[in-house]
Amino acid sequence: MIRIEANDKVIEGKDGETLLTTLRRGGIHIPTLCHLEGLLPSGACRMCVVEVEGQNGLVPSCAFPVRDGMKVHTHTRRATRARKTIIELLLANHPDDCLYCSRNKDCQLQDMAAELGVRQRRYSGGRCIARPDISSLSVVREPAKCILCGKCVRVCEEVQSVSAIDFIGRGSHTKVGPAFDTGLHVSSCVDCGQCILACPTGALSERSSFKNILSAIDDPKKHVLVQHAPAVSVTLGELFGAKPGVDVAGLMTAALRRLGFDRVFDTSFAADLTIMEEASELVQRITQNQPLPMFTSCCPAWVDFAEQNFADLLPNLSTCKSPQQMLGAVLKSWYAKREGIDPKDIFTVAVMPCTAKKTEARTHGMDHDGVPDVDAVLTTRELARIIRMRNIDLASLEPEAADTPFGGRSTAGKLFGASGGVMEAAIRTAHVMVTGKEMDNLKVQAVRGMQGVKEGRVKMGDLEVGVAVVSGLANARKLANEVRAGRKDIQFIEVMACPGGCINGGGQPIGADIEAVKARAQALYLIDRDGDIRTSHANRDVQRLYDEFLGKPLGHESHRLLHTEFKARNAGE
Repeated sequence: MIRIEANDKVIEGKDGETLLTTLRRGGIHIPTLCHLEGLLPSGACRMCVVEVEGQNGLVPSCAFPVRDGMKVHTHTRRATRARKTIIELLLANHPDDCLYCSRNKDCQLQDMAAELGVRQRRYSGGRCIARPDISSLSVVREPAKCILCGKCVRVCEEVQSVSAIDFIGRGSHTKVGPAFDTGLHVSSCVDCGQCILACPTGALSERSSFKNILSAIDDPKKHVLVQHAPAVSVTLGELFGAKPGVDVAGLMTAALRRLGFDRVFDTSFAADLTIMEEASELVQRITQNQPLPMFTSCCPAWVDFAEQNFADLLPNLSTCKSPQQMLGAVLKSWYAKREGIDPKDIFTVAVMPCTAKKTEARTHGMDHDGVPDVDAVLTTRELARIIRMRNIDLASLEPEAADTPFGGRSTAGKLFGASGGVMEAAIRTAHVMVTGKEMDNLKVQAVRGMQGVKEGRVKMGDLEVGVAVVSGLANARKLANEVRAGRKDIQFIEVMACPGGCINGGGQPIGADIEAVKARAQALYLIDRDGDIRTSHANRDVQRLYDEFLGKPLGHESHRLLHTEFKARNAGE
């Protein structure tokens, strides 16, 4: 450890780290617009400039190495004037449509302008005129609002290895977009939404389904059903002032009923259903020498990524649909028949922590007889907006339980929200399928945690299974390439496109730090630890569904409704 003096306060730093990291650890806030935790600094925005004694001029703290004994002044008149000037120049050609922007009151540019006291336009420039790109089913680009910070480009390339967008042009004509300045729909974009989380302005946002959903709720002929994903309940509260990780499942269910939904279901039920199918498929592949390792297929962004980049490994993907699509299929088949409702009169909505789920709901094969399994998808952020729009005070509601039978879940299904959760839930059930006995300890520590790559060995009686969990598509690409090159010691791989899993999905609250993401994961693990039913195969409502309708896992009916197929394709197809 080394010591520096910042604003007459002694702060300890670590040799080799940047000045920005040391200052933040010491409780000194330094504004940035381009900084991404964990990636090498770009120094593009220069908002983090400070004065260091002995240095000529201002230095960018994000790229300046800390050294013992240095003296730093972070908010001198010179530093704050430089930051203010940068904001004023960015606003000189920025659209004046804050009142209509999806990021109003959740915009870093707006916040910094207020923080630095920008109250008049000192610089005037020609307005940036660029048509919005609404070609994607999930992500909307508004280039006129882009400030060229480069965060979306870096996340897409360095964290996700997708490289769907980059800088185009030179000088004052520089902008960010897909190759040849086309639409996202013909790029390599997989709709993960990590670019939206990184964007400091409204240049990137999710495509809204508000109009269709609210119209369906107001239509007396429509029977409107909603499901909510495991990660949503431990995140939604943050948008209403709660601490990260607080589980608001009961309050959210009550709010959804106040919004006018006829039934509220928990996607964790379908997660249990997924495990019954996926664990059965894993055991079948291992015992019958079918393609291994088996990759999970719950994450639509990963599936999209695999179809574009790993055509030779598509036989290794589980054929299971995601929990969202499984529940949608069951609602428009068994539920519709039981309730005596024409599937065409049922409108299903899914509340997800993910933007790629919007595209998944429109993917070929996710319907039956022309009726989509899921009609519309809301992100966690969008649900919060609708709750506010209808003036519902979440804190004043009494918690309510989800509707049966699709509200009953195991805590294993709830674990799907965190990276490693699908793997852990599947291991618990696969162990019973192989040995006929429950695991002595249901906790599988090897697959827990925020690491991008986790590996372990799991004993199932005499059978030993190599498992791996990856989150972030750059990590997925690396492991998939190892499998392609002949790696044989792993039989089961879980992939989540978003770092940390769905708790850090592209539809989650903007601006969350790593500690908030960890708190969400810990909340899911606490729910599991304290749950009465901790394995998917012990969910009685799932057992009932098989007894009355599906027959058995991997059976004819379950395969027809709950499984799909994948095909190799080029970007944009």
